[in-house]
Amino acid sequence: MSASENRFIQLADAAREPNAWTNNEWLCRPDLVAADKLLLVRANMDPMHCHPFHYHPHREEIIYVIYGRAEQWVGNEYRILRPGEMAHIPAGTVHATYNPHPEPLVFLAILSPAKLPDDLAAVPDPTDVSTQEPWASLRKNLPVCRTRT
Repeated sequence: MSASENRFIQLADAAREPNAWTNNEWLCRPDLVAADKLLLVRANMDPMHCHPFHYHPHREEIIYVIYGRAEQWVGNEYRILRPGEMAHIPAGTVHATYNPHPEPLVFLAILSPAKLPDDLAAVPDPTDVSTQEPWASLRKNLPVCRTRT
């Protein structure tokens, strides 16, 4: 069945993709279902790992915690999010997700739009700013973050 006809994604149908930050299970994206406005990924983050400060130039995002605890940054503010809690990140807003805890973190990342015009899709997404100030030193008194690479 083509993505344009598919309405359901079951566990076996998820597109699995490891990256430097998480092991991803894509549940909604244009190559899986007929979605042009939504992306949905279940992200699995190891203890003491993170997706350091970055932004999505043309997509807004919701981070929704399923399991564990997330040190979730939006701009220069953070909260510890627990299961059932979420953060909204407007397009172009620097944010980061850290798991400085001993248990794994599982969260849903919902982004919109799924499809961008060619000129906007040419811009790197996500754009890493973790080595730039103020982001590089914002967590200086907090546990060190690791990535999977």
